[in-house]
Amino acid sequence: MVRVLVATAVPAERDAVAEAVHGLPGVEVIAAGVGPARAAATTATALAGAPYGLVISTGIAGGFAPHAPVGSLVVADEITAADLGAETPDGFLPVTELGFGTVSHRPPEALVREVATATGARPGAVLTVSTVTGTAVRAAWLRERHPTALAEAMEGFGVAEAAAAHGVPVLEIRAVSNPVGPRDRAAWRIGDALAALTDAFGKLAPVLESWNPHDHQ
Repeated sequence: MVRVLVATAVPAERDAVAEAVHGLPGVEVIAAGVGPARAAATTATALAGAPYGLVISTGIAGGFAPHAPVGSLVVADEITAADLGAETPDGFLPVTELGFGTVSHRPPEALVREVATATGARPGAVLTVSTVTGTAVRAAWLRERHPTALAEAMEGFGVAEAAAAHGVPVLEIRAVSNPVGPRDRAAWRIGDALAALTDAFGKLAPVLESWNPHDHQ
């Protein structure tokens, strides 16, 4: 199998994944840090130090209700930086419309399908934000701008940028711990989401063992 680098944000997520892939050869799980910049820097450093054939950004996330309820799994068919751009008198413009860079990465379609089949994850866009959404207004705005968005997290785009710089395919898998919108910590189900993450990576082992990026170029 190809070597796989799995990047989470925090140690609790790393440990949830490591529990499932312990003993699986060629899989390394790291806590890359919170936010796109730290995640990109840590992932790029790891990729520079060893050859990998796949990078997976993973962890818990907010889900857009009712499309991705608490406890569900999401696999990204699009990894998009939702707030990378500029506010203008006419509204928000992504950085690409300003003539710079990119705001979206597409994981391999065949791999997304295989992950969805193996884990029951729903495919859709996962948004990367630098500021977590805390109001219903912003949640609705994000969903309006990204109609296929299922989840919001803080690291996927950074991990994807690092993977792209090294020419390595990327995947993002998220377990939903809370709805995107008004912050109600009492309603969060972090333990359930971490358990769902462990369960998902346990089911992913055959997919990771059999997947070859050269078969899907």
